[in-house]
Parts: sequence; C-alpha cells; structure tokens
Amino acid sequence: MSKRNIVGLILIIISLICLYPGLTLPILNIHIGASVPMLGEFELYDRTQSVISGIKLLYEFDNTLVATLILIFSVLVPITKALLLFAVMAFKNWKSRIKVYNFVAIIGKWSMADVFVVGIFLFYLATASEEGIRASIHEGFYYFTAYCLISILSIQVLDVKEVKQSKDQVIF
Repeated sequence: MSKRNIVGLILIIISLICLYPGLTLPILNIHIGASVPMLGEFELYDRTQSVISGIKLLYEFDNTLVATLILIFSVLVPITKALLLFAVMAFKNWKSRIKVYNFVAIIGKWSMADVFVVGIFLFYLATASEEGIRASIHEGFYYFTAYCLISILSIQVLDVKEVKQSKDQVIF
C-alpha cells in the first residue's frame, strides 16, 4: 500500500472517531426568553440538542421525512462510505472493487454532512442576533465539523490510480 493510501486510511479512521461525538454530544443550544419590565426575565424555551437526540425528537413529533433525511445523510451515509472505502483498500483482487469505489464517489457527493454543519452554523448566526434569543454552539458541532473536513481530506489523499488498477496487478 502506498504512503498516500496509508495516510488516507488513517484519516478515515480519525474522521470516524470524530463522527461519533459529533453525533452524540450536544451540538446547539437555543434559549428564548423575554424581559418584562418590573417582572424581569422569563425563560420561554431552552433546549440543547445533539444530532441523534434531534433525530429522535423529530420522530417523536411526527417529522418523519426530516428525521429520516438527517439520519440517512448525517449518520448512515458517512458510516457506509467509510466502511466501503476500508473494503476497497483492503482487498487486492476483489472483482467489484472499482464498482464499489465509484459507488463511494457517488454517495460522497450526496453526503449532506458538510451542508448540515453549514446550516447549523447559519442558524446559530441568525438566532444569535435576535433580542431575547440566544444560541450557542457546543462541542458536538466542532467534532462534526472535524469529521466533515477530515473525511473530505481523506478522500483527496487516497491514490485513486492505485485503487483503480486491474485485478491482475498487485495493488498493495
């Protein structure tokens, strides 16, 4: 295996390590309050969510489509992509390795994890500027962002020529 592919595999492992806390740790807190003269501050809403708890909450409130889309694109696609890349890199003479690699390239384009991170950040910026609304980003956001960036970097580092060689040649 080439040095580039070793680095790529290490980056894939690191990205998966970042993905778990990115999905399970709190990602965003929204606090909505009102200040009433002579009565003081009233808390109207305060919730801290992780991606996983957000998905569960969406299912509880019958937002099945949104919950399913977030589950697919933020949880299942990243894990599937990483596992398939491991398989492609691990098996030298596997007939389907080029097809699987191409499939990973296709689902990688549809992975919305990076869009999700940008969306959370924009939501944070929009709500943080409103009076009576406070938004704060938590550690889960940073882990999830690290997952996105490291995952993208790992794909860029992988030596595609080495992966796409014919099955008769020694790949590693």
